[in-house]
Amino acid sequence: MDKDSVLTRILRPKDVSTLVGGELPLSVIHNKRYISPLTGRDEEDSSPSLDHAIHTSLCGETRTVILVGAEGSGKTTALEKLVLDWAKGGHLQNFSYVFHFRLRELSSLNGTLSLVTLMLHHHGHIPPESVPLLLQKPESVLFVFDDLDQCDLDPSLHTFCSDPSQATSVSCLVASLLHGSLLKGAAFLVAARPTGGLKALSGTRLEVLGFLKPQRWAYFNGFFADPVAANKALMHMERTVGFYDVCTTPRFCWTVCSIYKCLMDAGAKLPETLSQLYVDVLVHLIQTLSLAEACSRELVLALGKMASQCSLDQHSSCTKEEMNSCGLQRFLTSVAVFLHVDGEQSDRPVFSFHSRLMQEFLLASSFFLDKSASEGAEKMLDKHKGRAEFLDFFLSGLSEPGQRRPLEALLGEFSSDRIVDFKCWFKSSSETTLKGCYKDKHHRCFRLLHQAQNESLVREIITPSARIGISYGDLSLQDCAALNYVATCLGEMEQLNLYSTRDLTEDEAEMLAPAMSLSHKIILSDSSLSTGSVPHLASALSRGLTKDMDLSQTRLGDEKFKLLCAGLRDCKLQKLDLVVCRLTEASCEDLVSVLTSGTSQLCVIDMRCNQIGDQGLTKLCEALQSPHCKLQELLLQGSELTAASMEALSSAFCSGQSDLRKLNLTQNAIGNKGVETLCKSLRHPHCKLRSLIFFDCQLTGGCCPHLMRALMSEHCSLSELELSVNDLGQEGALLLCQALSQPGCPLEKLGLKRCELTQSVFEELGSLLRSGTSQLKSLTVALK
Repeated sequence: MDKDSVLTRILRPKDVSTLVGGELPLSVIHNKRYISPLTGRDEEDSSPSLDHAIHTSLCGETRTVILVGAEGSGKTTALEKLVLDWAKGGHLQNFSYVFHFRLRELSSLNGTLSLVTLMLHHHGHIPPESVPLLLQKPESVLFVFDDLDQCDLDPSLHTFCSDPSQATSVSCLVASLLHGSLLKGAAFLVAARPTGGLKALSGTRLEVLGFLKPQRWAYFNGFFADPVAANKALMHMERTVGFYDVCTTPRFCWTVCSIYKCLMDAGAKLPETLSQLYVDVLVHLIQTLSLAEACSRELVLALGKMASQCSLDQHSSCTKEEMNSCGLQRFLTSVAVFLHVDGEQSDRPVFSFHSRLMQEFLLASSFFLDKSASEGAEKMLDKHKGRAEFLDFFLSGLSEPGQRRPLEALLGEFSSDRIVDFKCWFKSSSETTLKGCYKDKHHRCFRLLHQAQNESLVREIITPSARIGISYGDLSLQDCAALNYVATCLGEMEQLNLYSTRDLTEDEAEMLAPAMSLSHKIILSDSSLSTGSVPHLASALSRGLTKDMDLSQTRLGDEKFKLLCAGLRDCKLQKLDLVVCRLTEASCEDLVSVLTSGTSQLCVIDMRCNQIGDQGLTKLCEALQSPHCKLQELLLQGSELTAASMEALSSAFCSGQSDLRKLNLTQNAIGNKGVETLCKSLRHPHCKLRSLIFFDCQLTGGCCPHLMRALMSEHCSLSELELSVNDLGQEGALLLCQALSQPGCPLEKLGLKRCELTQSVFEELGSLLRSGTSQLKSLTVALK
């Protein structure tokens, strides 16, 4: 194969770059803006580039490599770059023949063709005499097929051919090659959008991720000559639309850079939403056509009709006849900025939108422009449900006068009746949705409000009856942005419920930080927080309204808790749930620093089921003796405590500084010795403890004399004592009854379940309750 002729063919200009169609692959390569997309799911720096993954696969045993990626993700450019490198003598020199075809172009051909015809006439870079040699050495051949989704590869639909000279349809020819009945042993590199038809194809699949943040940074810096302008553009895109999946595609980055540059050069304001971005894009495209207002309006209406037809028929393209039926026959010279043309030189050219987003935006624009149709917004959206992902987004944005004004200046006024109709539907459906408990529907409503960018509309729709306290766990980045916008418009939220968020990323936490700071309560229980997310949570707490935060079962660990403590020192937080957070003694030291800071408002901490141990509690007791500590409730169930730490606790209670009112020591090996130590503090005039929980603490009747003396002390303020699941026995329980019979005993609530009580104890308790001398209001007992 003559590589020079292949090189000449590739380098020959075939088209022009367009704003929404993307920069041509050849232009990208020549302008040194090529950045290999990433593949795989790992977002770390070690992610393989697509180019590297392709080379590795095709230089090994793999014979078929399938690139699967969304529209504009960089598949076509990557394929052209690979063929160009091969023709220049670079990669993949283990192949003597490389045939590169765009199946979108081949599919526009009429009739049938054979493999030999395909190679000789539609590629044209091998002499006829080379064909027999090529057919004898298929292992030296690489076919590169772009737009594979244009072919139906279902084996049940084709009778595969094995004769290279047999003419058949393009789909059957490609299917025969890929399934090995034709030119078996050849290698294939194919690219397609995700479709169900690829299931029948075996080979190495590479998911094309496109650009993550590092690649977007490189791309913007390559596009803008001025690094300051590049940084400004990138930061703005990341903040306003960076949470949409489409932002990972090189084509979208090209569109954004191009329109931002125009706006920045003109000193205009950059768009704040996806809707505003496409308003600016459509305005720019119309201005390039220099049409009169009436013609521009007619063009957009016709494009909207075509967009609707493509959406409803689930076809990505239209024939010339279908174009004419939409009213585009007089605009064939103008549609190139909106549409891609395949088979332009053939009898049956095929037209398709450069961008699915642009297609849906034109559909939304034409809906408001069409004053003749009677179809309402609800019916139109139902008709396109599941077919147009962003249609309601664009309708919401265009329904606001500030957003549609630039378009109306070029196209004339939108239909006021249709705008009113959409707003009535939106308000009614939103109010119904927000009274329900389906979080996905809530998210959709918030996204539409975000597109509208109307603060008064948010307040009008989100009334007190809206149930916005339901769990919004596992938000997408897009949902985070929308929820944050809603919270900012409301000014404050009673509760932000993110229960069971499987992985709160740094980007999500950063996006949600303002909403967190405006929430009186944050629920993150049963969630997983990335290390990068915690500083944003801490920052939100330090400047926010939050008084209650639930981090139970987040498996936070000491390292992340240390980061969180940076925000706990100076915030309004009063209650903190840290149940099952994998905290140890090390976290107690950080917590002491918070509690003694003089600015912490924490008064309730639930640290159940963390392995802090005696040394951890001893450290916490340092805080309890500080005049700055405001802690009133400390829950330490299952914290691996013993009698060894009770001395420090007793000293804290007697210090005169501790405000602790409730202490829960459930399921710790406190034992009789530990109770004896604590009882000394209960008799001290400085001790303010009112609730003491010893549930299942390995106690026996031996601790009851100490409890009796404490309860009979004039300084004891204990009103609740829980002793259930301890082997107190008859003798110990009767001692407690003796204390309860004293008029000065303050105890109002007593728990004695499963304490090995006898009939005599129950009789004594009954007599005590009948006497009227006891202060008891709640008694929990059981025989066993």
